[in-house]
Amino acid sequence: MFLDDYHSRTGSRLCISAEQASRFAKRVAGDFNPIHNPDARRFCVPGDLLFALVLARFGLSQHMTFRFLSMVGDGVPLTFTEDGDGRIRVRDDDGKCYLEAERNGEVTHDEAVVEAFTRCYVAFSGKNFPHYLKPLMEDQGVMFNPRRPLVIYDSMGFALERLNGIEPGLELVDSSLAVTGKRGDALLEFRILAGGEEVGTGSKKLVVSGLCPYDAAAMDEVVEEFYRLKSAHEAEA
Repeated sequence: MFLDDYHSRTGSRLCISAEQASRFAKRVAGDFNPIHNPDARRFCVPGDLLFALVLARFGLSQHMTFRFLSMVGDGVPLTFTEDGDGRIRVRDDDGKCYLEAERNGEVTHDEAVVEAFTRCYVAFSGKNFPHYLKPLMEDQGVMFNPRRPLVIYDSMGFALERLNGIEPGLELVDSSLAVTGKRGDALLEFRILAGGEEVGTGSKKLVVSGLCPYDAAAMDEVVEEFYRLKSAHEAEA
């Protein structure tokens, strides 16, 4: 499974090191958010890696919703369970819940289908910044603190018309940013395509914290740093 390089297993528990999480963010998602750097003061495992591990363990369902309840740190032992209420939860040894998922409809465990959908969604999701968020923040006249950019995954969900014969592509169809004080809630809506045909829809919500007035020069520096890191990673690869 393509996720083997991004986690380790001890008995019934999974652990994700900071290095594994950072590799996933950069290699699979194209996500250079500094919060996923191993040396980040507020390091956290990418929510998309938890999402990918849920699909690998429980399969891809036609209808799924995910709520990201807390940030996972370096090397936290995690259990992935389906509880009596039908919800999938990711918890640590103290019972703290980091992710909760609901699903219904048909399910496929076909590894090729699950991996294709996972890679497609994660690649789309990794474009949060600068592709999707920068224009939204600029339009609203706000931005995150350039010294401590903090964008947190809140939730996502999708609905598929079918599971067979899908070689998916994701396309953004709408986006918005609701600002309340120093917090911004970004909503990204997308459609899922197969062979040019729409086979599903979905949306994801992000929380942007520590908002301040938009500064074009400061934002340009953040974007330049993003592409510098991206180029450096590609050169190493």
